[in-house]
Amino acid sequence: MNASTYSLAELCIAQCAEIWRDQGEVLATGFGVLPRLGAGLAKLTFNPDLLMTDGEAYLLSEPVSLGPRASRDAAIEGWMPYSRTFDLLWGGRRHALVGPVQVDRFGQMNISLIGDYTKPKAAILGVRGLAGNSISHANSMFVPNHSPRVFVEGEVDMVCSAGYNPARWPGGRIPADLRVGRVVTDLAVLDFGGANHAPRLLSVHPGVTVDQVRAATGFPLEVGARTPETAPPTAEQLVVIRERLDPKDLRSTVFKGDPPGDRR
Repeated sequence: MNASTYSLAELCIAQCAEIWRDQGEVLATGFGVLPRLGAGLAKLTFNPDLLMTDGEAYLLSEPVSLGPRASRDAAIEGWMPYSRTFDLLWGGRRHALVGPVQVDRFGQMNISLIGDYTKPKAAILGVRGLAGNSISHANSMFVPNHSPRVFVEGEVDMVCSAGYNPARWPGGRIPADLRVGRVVTDLAVLDFGGANHAPRLLSVHPGVTVDQVRAATGFPLEVGARTPETAPPTAEQLVVIRERLDPKDLRSTVFKGDPPGDRR
């Protein structure tokens, strides 16, 4: 694949990176291959102030590439144990890109189970730290399979994160500083910036229609008079992704068959 073409994975990486544009000095945490590559791309191309760790205990001056690496000492610039991570987290200086199994119209995420809590059809991660994290700092989402099974009609099977549902807040008062960010999927980019935090369609990927996105979403979306097409990655971004961040091409394993980013 040359610089004039790009894969769906590369398109999503570029859109994941946009989540950290104009964020300044915050801890960027990407869970999964494409979110992690998106964080690295943001740091190397337009937000050098991003803080990144190696996923263990070191703060890095630059992102490390995916896959086995011989050494990382050139990138280490500080010690980043849990205590320092939580200092940033509780103070709101983190923006995480997570991968929920369900999302509802309130921006609430489920990473715990499918079905009834007392007898679930499937048990997954558990709530983990998502509840406290979602109250303390911004969280965006990456969903590789945009469907009504993920974007559910009602409320998620288990509410694992804070969202914009007034019924879940004392007196119906949603905190003014609650931040549910963007949602990048294999079809489109969404957010919760509509009226009263309604889910909103920001762009559709090349070759995808608004009707396809609506059909794949279990709740209504606010849609403007003209929905823009998702911007493709630039030639510079493709070089960074392919040569610097992911030379082993792990990104090609995320979507079955590694489809092109422009599906026309």
